[in-house]
Amino acid sequence: TTLLRPHSCWLRYTSNCCIVARYYEMTGLRIRLARFGRKHLPFYRLVVAQPKAPRDGKHLEVVGWYDPLPAADGNKHIGLKFDRIKYWLAIGAQPSERVTFLLSRAGLIPAPPRPPIFPEAAPKSKDS
Repeated sequence: TTLLRPHSCWLRYTSNCCIVARYYEMTGLRIRLARFGRKHLPFYRLVVAQPKAPRDGKHLEVVGWYDPLPAADGNKHIGLKFDRIKYWLAIGAQPSERVTFLLSRAGLIPAPPRPPIFPEAAPKSKDS
């Protein structure tokens, strides 16, 4: 058995899943979008990263991709590694707001509750 190293490439040094899970439970993880592509033509990868890592910076694993621009068929396309996303969610990774929406549309997690919509108050008349 090898001891964990306190840097980002520590996954190479251990094969024990229990230690990996405990380490990430303590530090926290995010499943979020990393932007690729060029100007006005975005393309995103779903990545698992530390919460304080930059948006396009270091990540632990790529678990999917998302193309927000409609293709020739008029649909937006997404590709997901279901087994890996389930693994990271089981460890305790928190998806970002947009990733939560995408995963709920794919059926991996339940949809988040919608905020209540309050009817607008009737305008007050000057008579009363």
